[in-house]
Amino acid sequence: MMLTRCAVILSVPMLLLSGASKELPKSDLTLKDMNGQRVRLRDYRGKIVVLNFWATWCGPCKAELPMLVEAAKEYGSKGVVFVAASLDDEKTKQQVPAFVSAHEIGFPVWLGATGDDLAKLGLGEALPATAFLDPEGHILLRILGQLRQEDLKERLDWLIGDRSGPAPQAVVKHLENLHEK
Repeated sequence: MMLTRCAVILSVPMLLLSGASKELPKSDLTLKDMNGQRVRLRDYRGKIVVLNFWATWCGPCKAELPMLVEAAKEYGSKGVVFVAASLDDEKTKQQVPAFVSAHEIGFPVWLGATGDDLAKLGLGEALPATAFLDPEGHILLRILGQLRQEDLKERLDWLIGDRSGPAPQAVVKHLENLHEK
């Protein structure tokens, strides 16, 4: 199905963090960078990672990208790595370089992500979706739908802090404006 807006793209149940589970699985993802080179999420172990799934045709993705660009400038010096994984397909992926340039995205942009990747990482069925990984590669926090400044800041400050206070809500859903096209 060709998606023209942010929409439900798969029907796989979302995996949620369970308070009963002491051992979280390590997340991995292998895609291509903008130069066609293979890249792996596991290569960022040892760093806090913000992994954002988006597409050029997704309105909420476009709206949240300036916030991510600014956060990368602020938190990059604090050891946080930002990665943008595009779900653009063969028909739209040629738009990615111009999109990256227009939005002044200075962090890694990966190509070839799919709805299966979202499901595998417990990120639901819609774009945008963002995962926050600890240095060991565990997804500790997720935002399904468009990021909000306060959610982003709360999660980043907690992740780079001593984590002695209560953790932010593990999964936040901002999907009220998304619909199937």
